[in-house]
Amino acid sequence: MKKILVIDDEPQILWVASTRLQASGYAVSTALSGEQGLKKARQEVPDLVLLDHIMPEMNGDETLEQLKKDPATKNIPVIIFTADERRVHMGDYLSRGAADCLFKPFTPDELFSKIQRILGTEP
Repeated sequence: MKKILVIDDEPQILWVASTRLQASGYAVSTALSGEQGLKKARQEVPDLVLLDHIMPEMNGDETLEQLKKDPATKNIPVIIFTADERRVHMGDYLSRGAADCLFKPFTPDELFSKIQRILGTEP
């Protein structure tokens, strides 16, 4: 079973994402902050990280940078998601090591399509 770590500061987003992912056969871990997400990523080494761009304290940019610097987490694919289409360009994240980017609101089909493409398999 593939494991996905979802990092977002909104509890409702974490609940919806984890419920849908678990119903589709993925093991899911969640974190409410970039700092907590980094700790979990190092401990659990998930197959994929879903990372929100806009978070207080350590935002998605900083979290992605730390994930890619750490030898223990640098090879974990990361999908960034954000509602800030005006300031975020997908190419910026891809050049920094993200595997893909999603703009909120996105459909479950869009998310699962990207997950399956990146992981190369069903759950």
